[in-house]
Amino acid sequence: MPKGKHIEDLVADLLAHRPPRAKSLIVTIFGDAIAPHGGTVWLGSLIALLAPFHINERHVRTAVLRVSREGWLASRQIGRRSFYSLTDDGRQRFEDAHRRIYAFEPALWAGEWHIVFVGQGNLSAAERGSLKRELNWQGFGNFGAGVLAHPSADPQALRNVLNSLGVSGRVAIMLAKNNALASENAMCELVRNAWDLDSLSDAYRGFLDRFQPIGRALAAGGAADPAVSFLIRVMAIHEYRRVLLRDPRLPETLLPEAWAGAAAHRLCQEIYRRAAGPAERYLKSLLKGPDGPLPDAQGYFYRRFGGIEGRAPIEASATV
Repeated sequence: MPKGKHIEDLVADLLAHRPPRAKSLIVTIFGDAIAPHGGTVWLGSLIALLAPFHINERHVRTAVLRVSREGWLASRQIGRRSFYSLTDDGRQRFEDAHRRIYAFEPALWAGEWHIVFVGQGNLSAAERGSLKRELNWQGFGNFGAGVLAHPSADPQALRNVLNSLGVSGRVAIMLAKNNALASENAMCELVRNAWDLDSLSDAYRGFLDRFQPIGRALAAGGAADPAVSFLIRVMAIHEYRRVLLRDPRLPETLLPEAWAGAAAHRLCQEIYRRAAGPAERYLKSLLKGPDGPLPDAQGYFYRRFGGIEGRAPIEASATV
């Protein structure tokens, strides 16, 4: 995008060149904007919310039905109005993703690995396949036939996966620690074979190329009005989320030098902090639930990325 453009023009260019798909965007908006406000919204206000993304009513209705069939949302009719709420399973998925997306800084690594053995005979082929898919989504790498591992896994998310698939107690999990005899080259080779960091780095660099002009405009005082701030916040977190949820979030010591993911995280954090407050005002003016305007965002929202701009400073240790 050319330099010197107004922030509204930068946003319009981004929407023109990277139009989001309705279904994926609805998942992002529910997790980012609706879940903190109780998780229930009137379909009509959701349709209005997605209109600036050039997604029409028919596409919104179709996408909401598809997301519901996948178990994320449940509908309720009150009079002539349809309201959509997060299911228990959908809320759990958002909570697991939340810890990865909005973290302030990655935790220090103690050199430990979670190793999960999925090739055991007491799991059916379908159960093994489902478990591998879920663990890959959690960032686990394939270390051999039926063996997956992660150096900084989220234990709660791992428990949630095992419980949701009904395989808890039937899967062997080991906690291993780096051996002092292992060479650094051997560890790097192991990581390269288990994860495709090159394509991930390219995706992060694409995010940087697209959003750095917006970040610079915001940093230079180019404050946008609430509606544009909402577009900025959602587009930034939508694109960042699409890359991040493919990222195993490996410890820094296992990553290549000048890792693009670190710069992408800082940029998304800066954009989100600046856009979140005005975007909240826009959301509260537009979104409706069964009892009228949605309630204020829950406290965890204001701890995202270490603290939303305009609130009292919050220590990183308090983040979700």
